[in-house]
Amino acid sequence: MVLETTTLVDRVPLPSVRQARDKHRAIDWLALFQGTCLVLIETASFAASTLLLILGVPLFVFLAVAGWDLTALFAQLGNLADHYRSAEPIARRFFAQDLQIAFLIATGGLALLRLPAFLHRLDRRLSEGASRHA
Repeated sequence: MVLETTTLVDRVPLPSVRQARDKHRAIDWLALFQGTCLVLIETASFAASTLLLILGVPLFVFLAVAGWDLTALFAQLGNLADHYRSAEPIARRFFAQDLQIAFLIATGGLALLRLPAFLHRLDRRLSEGASRHA
């Protein structure tokens, strides 16, 4: 009776001659550089547009509350500034902390909502470039 054992190493397929040749294939540095630049540009535009959207929402809300009147908007902002200046230091700290947390949650939520479309667009753009280089 023969004792036969199969280990994880035994399950790894041995490289064929073609796989060995493909490993030593030259790297297309231009395509790699172009793909990296594309990913960085697309990611930067995604991050910048997400931040601009989040920073524009309070302005839109304040303008809507003010009835699209800039005089009323600045009167409300002045009132908010007066209340902030006259508040206790601990209240100021909590207000600033609440604003920071709300900003992070809103930015993260919007980024998560926009992420699938961004990844789909990035995949499409990268595959367009790969078809041109093939």
